[in-house]
Amino acid sequence: MSALIEPGQLSHEDDLVWLEDTDVLEYVRQSLDRLHTRRGKPAYHRDGRMVGYAVLGSAARSSRASGTFLRRVFWLLPHDRDGQPEGLYASGAPSEAVDPRTLAPRVKGYKTQRSEGGPPSDAMRELGMTLPHA
Repeated sequence: MSALIEPGQLSHEDDLVWLEDTDVLEYVRQSLDRLHTRRGKPAYHRDGRMVGYAVLGSAARSSRASGTFLRRVFWLLPHDRDGQPEGLYASGAPSEAVDPRTLAPRVKGYKTQRSEGGPPSDAMRELGMTLPHA
């Protein structure tokens, strides 16, 4: 989940590579995957599609136990808002979702009103809470 990503786990990122235009995506899911390489497009084994990935610098060290590197992968499932605008995530977003405009190398990103699918809820307004617009 996005919330479980620690800043130190992103410290060796050099770049983010996008496979799709993120200007049209209100959110992307992100996860830390154990991959065999620092660079290049990783293999993808989930439903849906990969929309981007992180590239690590040469200082990144592999796990002694597995020989793999922790790299971020950005992805979407078939039932996400971009594919089903009136579906499950017509409002709200999955826990691992962030607004792609808030992402950068070494920055885990965050949810915004845009990624959550619209204006704040009544409960948020009553509590005086807002999400950033990014």
